[in-house]
Formats: sequence, structure tokens, C-alpha cells
Amino acid sequence: MHTKETLKADLARMGLKPEQTVLVHSSMRTIGEVENRADGVLDALMEYFAPGLLVFPTLTYNSVNAEHPVFSETDTPTCTGILPELFRKRAGVYRSLHPTHSVAAAGREAKEFVSGHENFDSPAHRNSPWGKLYDRNAVILFIGATLYSNTFLHGVEEWLPVPGMLTETPQQLVIETANLRRIPRPMRRHVGHHSQWYGLMEVLFRENNALSEGKFGDAKVYLLDAKKAGDLVYALLQKTPLFFTEEYQSKC
Repeated sequence: MHTKETLKADLARMGLKPEQTVLVHSSMRTIGEVENRADGVLDALMEYFAPGLLVFPTLTYNSVNAEHPVFSETDTPTCTGILPELFRKRAGVYRSLHPTHSVAAAGREAKEFVSGHENFDSPAHRNSPWGKLYDRNAVILFIGATLYSNTFLHGVEEWLPVPGMLTETPQQLVIETANLRRIPRPMRRHVGHHSQWYGLMEVLFRENNALSEGKFGDAKVYLLDAKKAGDLVYALLQKTPLFFTEEYQSKC
């Protein structure tokens, strides 16, 4: 059985530093049997990265929409798994107020990191937490997850911007804060299923030392350098803006 201490040792073996900024995409079941189960995993991650910043995606794009427009900071569950769902409820964790693509963070400057996300009318604006991952030279961990689960790359597509990446007409959504204040916000949505092609970047990432591997419990882990990966994808999309689209890939 894995314990908090053995999982922390796994993080150290991967070369991760406690003071780093780390975003985690995760599949709890791939980690194996852990003492205290999901809470044990979170204890390990939060203790290890306490001097740095630990971030989880707490996305709600599948449940917040024009028909169900209210996003509650405290009550709307995430669609990204048990670890982010438990993490966002923990003491000392701050959740951004974006109605479809929020993140939750704990550690150094966590409150500042998530602040202002609701002020942008797109999910992953350059000045949102998704862009701050690039600025902070973050590492994106895929614990039992694949490179297809990479919301950060949606951000890179937005920053160019890739033509047709966002809906032209915004949805009228409502943010309900923890103190029950309601904030109306028009929000555009991502269009298409671009993430189905993100795995094509693996070779390029490896060739440019942006991607490495490790183990966390029983789970295979990919470690992606956000800045290097962001630069590589940005350069690729400048030349081929529609690279992550069915239209382009069907011709390859």
C-alpha cells in the first residue's frame, strides 16, 4: 500500500521541487491502493508543494451553460475527478470564479493566482490562471492521465488566437460567490474537439526536452514544462493555425 510518505518520495524522485508551481491532471484509480485513499493523495501533494503552488482544474463546462447558467463557487462540482473535487473543498484552497473553466489553488500566492479569472469572456485568457502557469514556469503533471487532458493548450490556442476557436456569441451566465453575491457574466465557449489531437505533440515535446515521465504510486506520470510546451505549440500554430482541427488532420 502506498502512503503519504512514499508518494512524497515519488515526487522527489521525479525531480520536482517543493517550491514549484504545479498543475495536476489526475486519475485516482491509476495510483493504486493508498492509505486514506484520495485524502492520502491530497495530503501528500499539499504537504510536498506547501512552499510552492499546487493547482487543480475544477472545470464545469459540462454542467454550466445557457440552459443551466448559474455557477456556484462553493456548490458546483467539477467534472475533472475525485481529487480536484475534494481539493477545492479543503481549507486554504481558493477557487477561481470562471463559470466553466475554474481552477483551485493552494500555497504561495494562491489567492492572487486565481483572482480575476471571471473578468475575461473566454475560458483561458492569457492573463487568466491558465496564462499564469506559463509566466510561473509551471510543471503540468498528468498522473494517470494522458496529454489529451491538457486544458493549458486550449489557452495557447486562444492567445494566438486560432480562428474559430471561440463562439462568436457569448452565453449569459451567472457567477454565485461564496458569500452569495450574484455576478452576471457573458462568456464565450470553446468550439470543436481540439484536444483529441493534443497527443500528436508528444514527439515534439520529447525532442525539445519539454516532456519527461515518472511514477506516482502505480500511476504513470507525464511531466510537461508549461513554458517550453507553450512556446512550441504557439510556434506551430503560427504556421498552421488549424493544426488541432478535424479539417486539417483529415487531410494529413
